[in-house]
Amino acid sequence: MADKYDSLKLENQLCFPLYACAKEVVKKYKPFLDELDITYTQYIAMMVMWEHTKMNVKELGEYLFLDSGTLTPLLKTLEKKGLVTRARSKEDERNLVVSVTDEGMALRDKALEVPKKVAGCIQLEEADAKELYVLLHKLMKCV
Repeated sequence: MADKYDSLKLENQLCFPLYACAKEVVKKYKPFLDELDITYTQYIAMMVMWEHTKMNVKELGEYLFLDSGTLTPLLKTLEKKGLVTRARSKEDERNLVVSVTDEGMALRDKALEVPKKVAGCIQLEEADAKELYVLLHKLMKCV
């Protein structure tokens, strides 16, 4: 017979395995990102910047699911490292535009092996990884 508190058991929560796995996967990135002198959050921001080279902070936040309170210190740090620049938009001064620098683009070549190195640390069959990717992206669209 089901207990009325079953829904409160950790083993019955979708959020817990997502949280635990995310934390552990990000931990796998750390030694490789330490070599590049960036954090995981800086890494994902740079991945967006490598792809787009220039965008406003709001757009970057939408890509990363991060708010401006998280992005502002992150971007200030990346700017101090010389990887991005921040400037007010000439068209609309309310918008802050982030651009990747030449040094930031050079970091892309150094980061090229990171995905492969991390994949080597995670024992998951390729088909399972692809299925998980699809399911997680489907979930991201729901939340």
